Amino acid sequence: MNSLYYIGLDVHKKTIAYCAKKQDGQVVDTGVVAADRDELLRWVDAIDQPWSAAMEATLFSGWIYDFLRPHCVELKVAHPKMLKAISGSKKKNDRVDAEKIADLLRCDFIPECYMAPENIRELRRVLRYRNLIVREGVRMHNKMAGLLMEVGAKYNKKRLKGSRYFNNLLETVDYVPRSVIDLLKLSRSAMEMFKAVQRKLLDALRRHPDLKKRVDLLMTIDGVGEVTALTWALEIGDPRRFKSRKHVISYCGLCSAQRESAGKSRRGPISKQRNKHLQTVLVQAAKLAPHWNDEIAVVHERELKRGNRNRATLAVARKLVGYMLAVDLRQTAFELRSDLVSV
Repeated sequence: MNSLYYIGLDVHKKTIAYCAKKQDGQVVDTGVVAADRDELLRWVDAIDQPWSAAMEATLFSGWIYDFLRPHCVELKVAHPKMLKAISGSKKKNDRVDAEKIADLLRCDFIPECYMAPENIRELRRVLRYRNLIVREGVRMHNKMAGLLMEVGAKYNKKRLKGSRYFNNLLETVDYVPRSVIDLLKLSRSAMEMFKAVQRKLLDALRRHPDLKKRVDLLMTIDGVGEVTALTWALEIGDPRRFKSRKHVISYCGLCSAQRESAGKSRRGPISKQRNKHLQTVLVQAAKLAPHWNDEIAVVHERELKRGNRNRATLAVARKLVGYMLAVDLRQTAFELRSDLVSV
């Protein structure tokens, strides 16, 4: 095993610092290589022994992982929040960080995080871009309302999305400068463009062969729509990687942080260590699900009687997580068991 090199990689936008060690801790090589495929290939070809590597999860780690994985024995991606050995070091630079990662790897202390398959990450990127487009469309709608508000024009914000109402408004509104009319038309065009793009992206994802069956099964749950099902499938990835439903709920950010010391336990606000994309979609779905699902409506009413609407929303979101996890694991359409209706 001493012939196997353990390499720590400190990944940045333009450069990658590396440190290669043997099992006994002897440093074999250190240096910096450009974050470029040609440079990385030359660096890989120069390694004269089998090697294993680890790196911290960053915005750039995805393509580096895909490029290096075929060339090494094992490649791990470390969770940045868990790398206390680096964040707590007195001396911190790229070379030291790479050495720390190499030490954690050879001692088998790397806090490894889940790395989804390449095809899932590609589809996830499309979905997240679609969500960005939706947010930009909402910003354009709000900007239109803001422009009308600035000049004191009367309008109905809810109907402002309709093309007929918008065109009639521009023709009948009084005391509005020409510049505002032009800006309203530009904002409207941008909103329509964003709307068309997000629909196109959503339709492509919905029909994708890697997702269609899974999404169709998830949508058999009353209250789970297309966007919720797609987000679940792409952000969760393989549901079998979770030990229990509680771990999934924690991953989705639907439970509070726990602090326990000297036998005393205290619950804080909802933890910030979560998948924010899943949390946002599940909370939005939880506000609508009681209107479509009778069992979920019972849960919502029960929590509302305790006097906290936000807790009721979280309880519904957790129930949705349980339903979707069951469908995902069994790979069958949703069917509510009669002995669990009152749970």
